[in-house]
Amino acid sequence: MMKLRALLDGAQTLEIHADLDMEVKGVSYDSRTTQPGDVFVAMVGVETDGHAYISKAVAAGAAAVVCQRPPQEEIPYILVENARKALAIMGDNFFGHPSRDMTMVAVTGTNGKTSTTYLLKALLEQGLGAKVGLIGTIQNLIGQEVVPSVRTTPESFELQRLLAQMRDGGCTHVVMEVSSHALAQDRVYGVHYAVGIFTNLTQEHLDYHKTMEAYCDAKAILFRQCDTGVVNADDPWLERLLREATCKVVRYSTKTPCDLWAENIHLAQDHITFTALTPQERADIRVNIPGKFMVYNTLDVIGGAMALGVTLQQAAQILPSVPHVKGRMEVVPTPGKDYTVLIDYAHTPDGLENLLSSVRGFAKGHITVLFGCGGDRDRSTRPERTRLAARMVDQIVLTTDNPRTEDLGQIFGDMLEGLKDTTTPYVIIEDRAEAIGWAMDHAGPGDVVVLCGKGHESYQDIQHVKHHFDEREVVAAYLQRQK
Repeated sequence: MMKLRALLDGAQTLEIHADLDMEVKGVSYDSRTTQPGDVFVAMVGVETDGHAYISKAVAAGAAAVVCQRPPQEEIPYILVENARKALAIMGDNFFGHPSRDMTMVAVTGTNGKTSTTYLLKALLEQGLGAKVGLIGTIQNLIGQEVVPSVRTTPESFELQRLLAQMRDGGCTHVVMEVSSHALAQDRVYGVHYAVGIFTNLTQEHLDYHKTMEAYCDAKAILFRQCDTGVVNADDPWLERLLREATCKVVRYSTKTPCDLWAENIHLAQDHITFTALTPQERADIRVNIPGKFMVYNTLDVIGGAMALGVTLQQAAQILPSVPHVKGRMEVVPTPGKDYTVLIDYAHTPDGLENLLSSVRGFAKGHITVLFGCGGDRDRSTRPERTRLAARMVDQIVLTTDNPRTEDLGQIFGDMLEGLKDTTTPYVIIEDRAEAIGWAMDHAGPGDVVVLCGKGHESYQDIQHVKHHFDEREVVAAYLQRQK
């Protein structure tokens, strides 16, 4: 129980038509989960408007409503300019300001967020002896305890609930992925970060943001909510990203000396090595994840860790022992076979190019790439992805990803646009399991089969239903049938 006055402390209210001394039991923003005594927050979303569900919340027993328009229903209400920001403040109040009791770190960018958070978690645990909470795409962790993850960054009230669990579980630090949607939709509003990390910016989510400038500006919000920004100096969007930044800035690069940079880069089939340098010191670094992009992901991790008290020499000692991240350049066991199967989450043109460049660096035979494109998402990247793949591999298998509610004919049609002028052989096999079997059937000695787009995911989203689909299981089942 909490008084309405305490719940709204810090929220920017326009009008109050409710008794601020009333006791409320909880907060809801979905009328289907509203309980008697709750305050219902009516948020205006992309697809739905919470004001349309006030009557259902009232019927469920809501004690008051926080809204952007006066409700037609007879119920105490508080008028606010921005219900999303109000929900974030209410969540922070309701759970006792959990982020203030921990050192908060946020990672944003198009690619590399997950690898960065896992590597940084390991550095903080081993370098500082910290207990670290992790919030991200694959899963949420309280130390080593797994908490299921629904989306990259939870809604603000659920985020505060999760942060409270982490605080109560003894976490001293939290490392979290922060998506552009989360920043634009105020899911992390009111959370202050000790460190904000920027990986890169390439085309994605334009179905939501519409322009790259708006996408960049959403990411830029983070650098007005942190003390130190660790940023990719080689990214062409950096100047715009930092235009209104209020934090100290630490730059990292693989091209030019700055605050932290890499030299002597060596890429191998199962690892990377390079020399990390600052103006004061240097250290030899090894990470057992291949790919040029991992040099960037490691530099941002080192920069973030150093800002929090881990030394460069400590980082050099810890990083070689950090385990692989699931679904990121993950080698799938294929006992008895003389080809390699890789799983990776790459689902953007930039991510695909980074991945395939890495594979080309170590593949001894032919490269086959298998991927689809997600439905109900930005269509403009589809031909770009197939066109890029055709330049970089020996064979392409087009299949489904998460079609969601979009017609497969439309998705495949867009993908085929990028293959009009190519001589690279390709096949279309809708059933993803069948497509994986076909790719493995046609793999020879030294070949590499790259399964793109699913990564850590263990499902396919078809018509809003998540069907179990784990590529590791599909590969294992195929090999079992070959015996």
